[in-house]
Amino acid sequence: MKQILFSGMIGLFLTLIGTPLLIKLLARKGYGQFIRDDGPRDHHSKRGTPTMGGIAFILATLIAYALTKVITSSDPSFSGVLVLFLMAGMGLVGFLDDYIKIVKQRSLGLRAKAKMAGQLIVGIAFAVLSLQFADMRGQTPASDRLSFTQDFGWQIGPVLFVIWALFMILAMSNGVNLTDGLDGLATGASVMVFGAYTFIGIWQYQESCANAISAGPACYEVRDPLDLAVVASALMGACFGFLWWNTSPAKIFMGDTGSLALGGALAGLAICSRTELLMAVLGGLFVLITMSVVIQVGSFRLTGKRVFRMAPLQHHFELKGWSEVLVVVRFWIIQGMCVIVGLGLFYGGWQAAK
Repeated sequence: MKQILFSGMIGLFLTLIGTPLLIKLLARKGYGQFIRDDGPRDHHSKRGTPTMGGIAFILATLIAYALTKVITSSDPSFSGVLVLFLMAGMGLVGFLDDYIKIVKQRSLGLRAKAKMAGQLIVGIAFAVLSLQFADMRGQTPASDRLSFTQDFGWQIGPVLFVIWALFMILAMSNGVNLTDGLDGLATGASVMVFGAYTFIGIWQYQESCANAISAGPACYEVRDPLDLAVVASALMGACFGFLWWNTSPAKIFMGDTGSLALGGALAGLAICSRTELLMAVLGGLFVLITMSVVIQVGSFRLTGKRVFRMAPLQHHFELKGWSEVLVVVRFWIIQGMCVIVGLGLFYGGWQAAK
C-alpha cells in the first residue's frame, strides 16, 4: 500500500510546484486560450489564459509512477503501463489539437479526420495490446468479456472487443473534453473518479483470486489490481495539485491535451479493472454532459428546435443566470453522488457474489 501513498503524494507535489512554472512558460510564448464568440459573455475575459495545462498532470503522473517503482523497488505491471500509454497517447493527440489552435489561430484545431485518426491509432494499439501479456494464471490486462463490477456473459472475441474498447475510449475522452468548459469542472470531477478507482483497485487486490487466503466465489479475476490503484492514485494526486491552479479564476486551462488524456485514463482503468459498464455510473457527470450535446444536436436536426439554451449542459445553466462557480460546485455534487452510487453498486456486486 506504500506505493499508493507515494504515487499520490508525488503526483500532488509535482503539479503543485510544476504547474506555475508551466504557466510562466506558456504565458511567455503567448500560448493562450481561444474563446468561442457564441459562448457566455463572461468567458471572453478568459481569452489569452495559458492552455495545454494537461502537460503538467500527464508528466506528473508518469514521473510519480516511475519514482514510486524506484522508491519501493517494485516492478511496473503491463496493466499499469498500458493505462499510462493510453493516457499519454490521447494527450499527444490533444496537444497537437491545442498547438494548431494556438499557433495557427484556428479555433477547431486539428481537422476532424486527423483528430479521429490519432484517437483510433492510440485506442486500437491499447485494445490489441491489452489482450496480450498473460500472466502465470493466464490473465491478460483486459478481457474479451463484458463487465460491470466483474466480467459477465459470453466472450465477444478480440475483434468485437477492440470495437467495444474503442467506443469506451472515444466516448470517455470526448466526454471529459465536453465537460472541460468551466474553471475546475472537469479536473474536480476527474479527481473523484480516480479516487473511486484507487479504492476499487485496493479492494480487488485484497479480494483477488490470486490470493490463496481470501480467494472465494466473489474474488476478482483482474491481472494487476494493485498497480491500477497506483496509477489511479498518481492521477488523483496530480489532478488535485493541478486543481489548485485550475479552479476559478483559472490561471491555466488543461486544454484538449488534458481532457483527452484524462478520458483515456478513465477508460483504460475501467477496461483493465473489468468495470467497463460501471464506468458510466462512476463518470456519470461526463455521460450526462455528453448526452446533452447528443440531445441538442439530434433535436435541432430533426425538429429545427433546441432543447437547451446552449450545449454542453453547463453553458445552458450559465445562460439561465447561474454563476460559473455555482454551476461548477453543483455539478461536482452531482459527480460526487455518481461516485457514491457507483461504489455502492461495486460493493453490492461483491456481496451478491459471496
